[in-house]
Amino acid sequence: MAPQNTTNRLRPQLISQDIDSFHGLQTVSTYNTTRADASTAKLQEVYQTMLISQQTETEKLALYRAASDAARLAEWEFHNAVLAMKEVVRGQYGSDSDQAQAVGLKKKSERKRPTRKKPDAIAS
Repeated sequence: MAPQNTTNRLRPQLISQDIDSFHGLQTVSTYNTTRADASTAKLQEVYQTMLISQQTETEKLALYRAASDAARLAEWEFHNAVLAMKEVVRGQYGSDSDQAQAVGLKKKSERKRPTRKKPDAIAS
């Protein structure tokens, strides 16, 4: 048997097939094995562990999404507050002031004036 790569998740279809097989095994009353990893008790134990782990993952994923949403909204709120502060600085001190430059705005006198491009000669 080839070594298993347990770093990747199993496809949901494969897990569903495994669950169906496990439920099907429960209808076989004569199943008996000497392999400890294939016993019905072991199968029941790892099935319950999988269900609990999946439930925990789902709960933590919901908490992660909520925390991510809260962080995103806080970032936007901070960004909008900084934009408002820049408008106030521009209005209070002027767009060509050192204070405007201190908060990250470019001084009006340092802006490069737009220049027209010369039209290219049309080749005929």
